[in-house]
Amino acid sequence: METMNISLPAEMKAFIEAEMAEEGFASPSDYLLSLVREAQRCRAKQALEAKLLEGLEGPAVEMTAEDWDSIEQEAQDRFSREQQAK
Repeated sequence: METMNISLPAEMKAFIEAEMAEEGFASPSDYLLSLVREAQRCRAKQALEAKLLEGLEGPAVEMTAEDWDSIEQEAQDRFSREQQAK
């Protein structure tokens, strides 16, 4: 894991220390990692929502039996891979 040093005003440092104590984090690093992960999840969710909206704006295309078979096969393949990874 990489190291990054940051400088904070005293009131922000105190805030982080209070939050980590209240939420049960072992260190300021763990607390900040959780904030970054949450920001990453939020950004990924926003990107997904944008792609879904983009897909809704296009013309509707009728799904064929082959399309559904392909989707089903892909889901079964993914499930099998996940089961093997366990």
